[in-house]
This record gives sequence, structure tokens and C-alpha cells, in this order.
Amino acid sequence: MLALALGGFGIGTTEFVAMGLLPEMAGGLDISEPTAGHVISAYALGVVVGAPLIAALTARVPRRTLLIALMVAFTLGNAASVLAPDYPTLMAARFVAGLPHGAYFGVAALVAAHLAEPGRRAKAVANVMIGLSIANVVGVPVATWLGQHLGWRSAFALVTVIGVAVVASLIAWIPRLDAMPTTNPITELGALTRVQVWMTLIMGMVGFGGMFAVYSYISTTLTDVTGLAKSLIPIALMLYGLGMVVGNVVGGHLADRALTKGLAVSMTALALILAVFVIAVRTPVTALVFVFLIGVAGSAMVPALQTRLMDVAADAQTLAAALNHAALNVANAFGAWIGGVVIAAGYGYTAPAAVGSMLAVAGLVVLGFAVLLERRRASTQVTG
Repeated sequence: MLALALGGFGIGTTEFVAMGLLPEMAGGLDISEPTAGHVISAYALGVVVGAPLIAALTARVPRRTLLIALMVAFTLGNAASVLAPDYPTLMAARFVAGLPHGAYFGVAALVAAHLAEPGRRAKAVANVMIGLSIANVVGVPVATWLGQHLGWRSAFALVTVIGVAVVASLIAWIPRLDAMPTTNPITELGALTRVQVWMTLIMGMVGFGGMFAVYSYISTTLTDVTGLAKSLIPIALMLYGLGMVVGNVVGGHLADRALTKGLAVSMTALALILAVFVIAVRTPVTALVFVFLIGVAGSAMVPALQTRLMDVAADAQTLAAALNHAALNVANAFGAWIGGVVIAAGYGYTAPAAVGSMLAVAGLVVLGFAVLLERRRASTQVTG
């Protein structure tokens, strides 16, 4: 579990650090900040493409071997980000670094669930995902601080070092997992024919997009709107990370007790928190409190989404589990894009929170339709 969580720590650090360094990246590459935001979208697109492709094509590969190979690819992609000489090359490097992301988390979640006691699957998944949360407490603030003082490339250099450490940990600590079954590409692709799989993915894309619409531009929002000193941005990111840790634990607990209700509670909380953030962001204390709360509500959704996908995917769990992270990174790309659109349109840096709240509400609507379809299907089976 520690080795798997350490992989999540490395992935979480590289995924979120760019959001805190957009001003530095924009200045260093001589582009605008909204254009620099496309670097975030490039990584997310890599996740979206890589998750289903890798999960399907490697269905027969032993899980331990696959985890190690994915982390090697991740490390090489981040090394390429350090060496990228210009904006187009950096975009390509971030795309490559994102390719293993979804498949790694998908396989790691399945390994955790496979080893978990009955009734504790969501908590086991949360234990793996806590590496991603801790990255926002330690990895992202440290990498952001390095990027601000030594140049943005140093942040990705740190991630490369972490990647090397993760590869060594996986080799040393992950057992053979011979009892864990593999499948085949055709079986895994069967997940794409299940309506409930798609409904769950759409929930993640829409509902989680609201959080990323705000978080993608959090640095400038806190400095320009809140009036927070630039030197305090790493502390704000750390508070967000602490919120993710808390939300991850709470979300795993809620999902094991009542999966659908837990997901509904998390999305409702996110919608309300983002709506209030539009006002709360204008005062330093309330802004920091709500940055923490956004982390809690957003992260609480993840264990429930992951567990629900494994439930509705039947025998295509590897692809379904990987697709969860593809969906969350569609949310990442979409959130960063729509946040940039409303900012560029002149609505200011509080507008992404308003749009984000509406996206969270849309996610709740999708959940309602999914539950309705499940009940109708169950009723039809009983009648039949």
C-alpha cells in the first residue's frame, strides 16, 4: 500500500504543480497565462488518451510488471518536461507524462480492492489515493516553492527524482500478485457498452470540472482578488492538500457506508462551497478556509466514483478503473479551459467559481438520472 501510495504522490505532484506555477511558466516561455493553462490541459489529455488505451492493450500483462512499467514511462515524461526548450515541446512532454496516469491509478485501485477485507474496498482505494492527496500537502507546495525560486523547470526535476524513487519502491515492495486474474482486450472494452459506466464517468467529468475551474487559476485569484502575498501561495496550496487528505478519508468512509448517498453529499457540498467562494475569496482568512473546503469536497468524490465504476463494470474492471482517472482529467482539462474562457471574457477571477458551482450541480443531475435508470432496470427484472 505504501509503494502504491508513493506512486500516487509522484503523480499528484506533477499533475497539480503546474497550476501554482502558471505565472512563472507564462513568463519563462513568453506566453499569456491562459495560454500557459493549456499545459495543464495537455497533461490531462494524455491521461484521457492513455487510460483506456493502456488498460485495454495491457489486459494480459501481470499487474506488478504493469505498475512498474507505467511508472518508468511517467518518470521519462517528466524528465522530458525539464528539458523542453519551448512551449510546443513542453506541451508534447506533458502529454507523454500524462499517458500512464489513469492506468496506474486504475491498476493500483484494483490491487488495493483485491487485497481488502469485505466491506472495506472504498477505504482500500482511498488508502492508495491518499498519496495523491498528500502530494498537495507536501509535494506541490515544495515543488511550487522550488519553481518560484529556481525556475519552473526545477519543479519537474523534483518530480523526476520522485519517479525514480517510486520505481525502486515498486520493485522492492510489490508482491507478485499471481492470484490476481488478468483479462483480455475484448473483455475490457466491454466496459464501454455499459450505460452505468458512462453515466459514472460523466458524473466525474462534469462534477469534478467545477473544482478544476477554480483550482487551475488559484494562484492569480488569491494574489489579485484576495490580496494574498505571492510568498503565501505555497501555504494556500498546502491547505488545499490538507483538505484533499481529509476529503479522501471521509469519502472512503461514506462510500463504504452508502455509496450513492456519499457521492451525492460530496457533490452537493462542492456546489455550495464553490458558490460561497465567489464572495469568500475577497478576504484572506475566508479565502484560505474555503480553499481547504474545496479540497475536502472535491476529494471526497473520488473513492465513491472509483468504487462505483468497479461495481458497474462487471468483468471489465481494469479499463473501468482507469477510465475514472481519464474522466477526472477530462474534468481537469475542461475546468482549466472554461476557467480561462470566463477570465479572458473579462468576468474576472471569481467567475470560475460561479461556473464551477453550476458544473457540480450538473453532476448531481447526472447522478439522479443514473439512480433512476438503475431503479427502473431493477423493477423491470423483478417484474419479469
